[in-house]
Amino acid sequence: MDFPDDEKIFLRDLVKTSRQKIHLVKWTDRDGSDRLTALNSAEAARLNAIAHRLGVSKVELMRQAAHLPVAKPPGPPATTMKVGP
Repeated sequence: MDFPDDEKIFLRDLVKTSRQKIHLVKWTDRDGSDRLTALNSAEAARLNAIAHRLGVSKVELMRQAAHLPVAKPPGPPATTMKVGP
């Protein structure tokens, strides 16, 4: 099969991801909903490191993270207009 380069990269990444061990974290969202988050090995290691540093469980860290505000994307740069001579 012949694919465009961007599709080859996409498909290779899918195969690579599917071969990785998935780590599942079951936690409760801020609205009380049960959630199940699938993490790859790198994400799980980073989540574990942050939880360990803060002295909380992964489940508690995810619950706390649900309360973090979403960052607003940066707006267009402000323009300055000269008024007068």
